Order: sequence, then structure tokens, then C-alpha cells
Amino acid sequence: MGEKKKGIFSWYFNTNLLLRILIGLVLGAIAGIIFGPSVAVVQPLGSILVNLLKMIVMPLILCTLVVGASSVHPRELGKIGVRIFVYYMLTSALAVTIGLLVANIFHPGAGLNLAADASAAGKALSQPKFVDTLLAIIPKNPFGALSQGQVLPIIFFALVFGIGISVVSNSEDEKLQESGKALFKVFNGAAEVMYVIVRWILEYAPIGVFALIAVVFGKQGAKAFGSLGLVTLTAYIGFALQIALVYGVFLIINKLGYLTFFKGAREAMITAFVTRSSSGTLPVTMRNMTENLGVPRKISSFTLPLGATINMDGTAIYMGVCALFITNAVGMDLSLAQQFTIILTAVLASIGSAGIPGAGAIMLLMVLNSIGITIEAGSAVAAAYAMILGIDALLDMGRTITNVTGDMMGTLLVAKGEKELDMSKWTK
Repeated sequence: MGEKKKGIFSWYFNTNLLLRILIGLVLGAIAGIIFGPSVAVVQPLGSILVNLLKMIVMPLILCTLVVGASSVHPRELGKIGVRIFVYYMLTSALAVTIGLLVANIFHPGAGLNLAADASAAGKALSQPKFVDTLLAIIPKNPFGALSQGQVLPIIFFALVFGIGISVVSNSEDEKLQESGKALFKVFNGAAEVMYVIVRWILEYAPIGVFALIAVVFGKQGAKAFGSLGLVTLTAYIGFALQIALVYGVFLIINKLGYLTFFKGAREAMITAFVTRSSSGTLPVTMRNMTENLGVPRKISSFTLPLGATINMDGTAIYMGVCALFITNAVGMDLSLAQQFTIILTAVLASIGSAGIPGAGAIMLLMVLNSIGITIEAGSAVAAAYAMILGIDALLDMGRTITNVTGDMMGTLLVAKGEKELDMSKWTK
């Protein structure tokens, strides 16, 4: 934590961001119910938040993905690297599938009908063919894709470019090495700047959330509370299924104790839940894996930082649930092909979800864009997204504990597969 800020607004900036966003949500709901449709006068404050989020999403995707891909040494893309990467991609795909399944069962957002008001009508949901979506992953012009906000092509380009930087940085040619390292520093510096800007935007988020939620409740009334409760319940059911069922099956298959794992990992899990940061929890995670669960540092020092960068199972579940919530809230129906596109995009998006609080909410914009949903100020989609953003901190706790638990599970399985696991930790 930084130093306490001083000045006329010190009371605002020195208050916990989670608390401020929740207060903004509650006050916005109260204001909307009291003042009704006339509360729309605060809509511009919400539009500012929407525009700020749209401003940051594409640069954030490009920079974080390039840095993540270029951070992996070519030699590490061997047996251990391939094994952990396959595990991370598999569990992320299972996670977003679980998110979509529970969302299809509970139908969060159904009945809100945010698009009923003509002034809230957003863009119509386009229905791109699935084959066209796959072909469009490879960009004809990456700069054009970046300027037009085309998400999947930018993900593909950033990954390929990042791997290229890694190869050049580790070349035997000194000039190539210098060029690769210089490029890495540029993108790493840009990524750090993006993280700073995200934190700035989050400082404004309570005000924007207040305005957006006030407008929603001014039009919808108290019935919107039930929808927020249902989407939260749906997401946490998804998180619980991923941790208890998916990771539990991996433990059973590898003949490892269920209770032993959770006892050894609980400190990191609790830290993740409280801090809402995979990266911030990393020191605790590494200590738990080595001291409690018997994973050697030579494995955990590679797999855990990689996991904090690219393995976001909880974020994938969140994306599936919230995408369905938003489409339900605005009266849009998603085809199976579009839900499969959500799975594909969420898995790729999870690679770029920086391990910092609130990053998943930014990446949700990417998933929505992939199925033809864009957020425009004053639209029904923006109103539904604002409702999610209002409870994002609560959802972030659940998705971060899932993310970190998934990182530990992957690291454990790699150590077991490489016969490097200290089994004496599992026989106590």
C-alpha cells in the first residue's frame, strides 16, 4: 500500500476502493429508487467511466499479452512448459464451460429487459458465422484490427509477436539479443503504464458506478437487486464447482490427498480472496507449495509466475456467467456457436488478464466484443455492464481464489509428473 494521500479529497482516496465501489452501488440504487427516471441527469458521469474503459481495453490487451508471451524462455517451452501450458489452457476451457453451464441453468439477468426503454437500446447483436470467426483470428492488418477494436486478431498477433521477441532476445547474435531485450523493455514499460492507468480508472469507478446504477434503478426499480444477487450466486457456484470438482478430480487421478492439498494451500487461498491479486499472493503461494506441499523451487519458480500471468480459471468462469447475464438482461439470445466463441475468447483472454485487482472486468469487454456486443454510452449493454461493475469487487474475490488455487494445482501436477514431488509432505 502507498502512503496516505493528503488534501481536500484525502477522505476519498484513503478509503478502501472495494468499500467505495460498494457504497457507490448502494447509493446509486437508493438514488434511482427515490428519484426515478429524473435521476438520468447524472448519466454523463457514467458515460465517462464507459469511455475510460473502452479507451484502455485494446492497449492493455496488446501490451500484457506481448509481455506474457515474451517472458517465456524458448528452452522453457520444453516438457515442463508444454505440460503446464496444456494444463492451464484445459482448465481455463473447463472453467468457462462451467460458467456458461451454470448461467444457462440459473439464467441471471433474465427478466430485467433493460432494452425495453427506447433510450437504452444499444447495438443489435450481430450473428457472425463460427467459421468466419475462426478465420478472422489471423489479422490481415494488425494495426487496423487494433484501431477497430477487433479482439481475437489482436490476441493472436500479440502472442506471435511476444514469442518472436523471446526468440530474438535469446539469440546467440548479440545485436539481435539487444534488439529483443529493448523491445521487451518497451512493451513491459507500456504494460506497467497500462496498469497505472487502470488503477486511475478504478479510482473514478465508484462515481461512474453510482451514476450508471442510479440510471438503471431509476428505470427498473427495486427488482434489479434480485438480478445482482442471482448473478453473484451463479458465479460462486461456478467457482465452487471448479475448485471442488475439477481440481478434486485431478487430485484423485494422481492419488493425492484432497484434504492435504487444501490444508497446505489454505494460506495462499485466503490471501488471494482478501487481496484479490494473483500476483500479490505469489510470495505466499510459492512458500505454501514448497514448505507445505513438497514442490521444489526449480518447478514452482517457473510454473507459478507463469500461472499468475496466463492461468485465470476464475476469470474464465466470471466471463461466461457475466456474458450470459448481460445478454439476458438486454434480451439477446446466444447461439451455441457464439457460446463456443465465448469459450475460445475467454481462454485466450485469461492469458492477458493481469494478476491485479479488477483486471477481469476489463477483459469482459473483450469477450463481449468477440460475439458482436459493444458498449456504447447510454445503451442497454452499458447499463448491464455497470451492474456487473458495481459488484465486481465481490466477484473478484471468488475468481482470484479460484485463479490461485488453479495455479497451485497445475504446479503440483507438474511436480508429480516429473517425479520431483516430496511425497513425505503427503503422508503425515
